[in-house]
Amino acid sequence: MGEMYDNSKHLEDTFTESNLSEYLLQAQYAELVELKNAIDQIQKALSRNISLLDIWVWDARIVKRLSWIREIREILEQYHGIDISQNCVDETNRVVEDLWLQHKVKTRLLDASHLDELNDTYDLIITTRFTAGNFYPRNFSFENFISWSFDLSVNDKFTQIFAHAYNKLNAWWEIIIGSIYVDNVWTREKQEDSYRNFWWNVITGEGDSFTASDAGWWSQRFTEQRVRDYLSFIPEEKISFIPLDTYDYAMMVRIKK
Repeated sequence: MGEMYDNSKHLEDTFTESNLSEYLLQAQYAELVELKNAIDQIQKALSRNISLLDIWVWDARIVKRLSWIREIREILEQYHGIDISQNCVDETNRVVEDLWLQHKVKTRLLDASHLDELNDTYDLIITTRFTAGNFYPRNFSFENFISWSFDLSVNDKFTQIFAHAYNKLNAWWEIIIGSIYVDNVWTREKQEDSYRNFWWNVITGEGDSFTASDAGWWSQRFTEQRVRDYLSFIPEEKISFIPLDTYDYAMMVRIKK
């Protein structure tokens, strides 16, 4: 199964705000506010400009939002981005050229599982727009999936990606998982509604802690304990959780080194 965003129709569907639910939009707005606050805090603590890595740049959403805020743009020394989809890399490069940010923003095609191939280290590593919930385990099969049957007590891909990210983080600074879904019945129902709005066939049910489609979409939900279990190599006191709403739909995770 190829990468979903190599299909330009999937880009059009999910990158068009009018196609997204209000729950998704509100979570993204809240995520951006918290991210701007974090960048400002880290820069003040460092007393110098920040190097940042963005895992999955999507359509350059964060680049676009931050570049128009002079106070944030100026404190970012370098902004590196990766994505698994060539379409997303191409779109980000187009945006970067339009904004005249080639001196600061560099993007490359790279599977997040291979973050160890990067040569640089960073003060801040981010992944936004619910991306972390898309990292499904290597032993998962969309074709052979039976609802209620898949054990998510371990997610090797999620753990590997953030272990690599932790190794690429400069001492004392942060990884920010900008938004992940909170695992409960109401969030599952909202996820399923979003999938059906795109005419995706949902193959998961009430007993699953993720929502998936037969065409290869996957969105995992998390409890705080599940995040801690996946990131067991990080001391628990280094991991904090920030609600992004008042109704347990999404949360941000901040991880300090």
